[in-house]
Amino acid sequence: MSKDLFLSVTTSVEPEVSRPGPDKVLAGDPVHSTWNLEERDGLYCGIWQSTPGKWVISYDEWEYCRILEGVSVISEDGGEAVTVKAGDSFILRPGFKGSWEVLETTRKDYVIKI
Repeated sequence: MSKDLFLSVTTSVEPEVSRPGPDKVLAGDPVHSTWNLEERDGLYCGIWQSTPGKWVISYDEWEYCRILEGVSVISEDGGEAVTVKAGDSFILRPGFKGSWEVLETTRKDYVIKI
């Protein structure tokens, strides 16, 4: 699939808009938009975007991410904070707990395996 075709899906698929639960928000009022492009057999793929804010995260699944736009800081409980920006790729493993802080509206593509 070409990059142009993949990214154009966000203009033809309505995003799911959500916010972290109030008990998870640490700062700001982040709004998430998710374009789910594939969901089957425990595999989820798509594009996710968030406006600035900070919230608690906890992973029970594997997630591969590639930052397409923006700047965020991911902090693991008891660990270091890592700044991610356009072009960065990483994996969040089951059991990861910490926080996600969006400094500049961030868009990523993702693949989640449950």
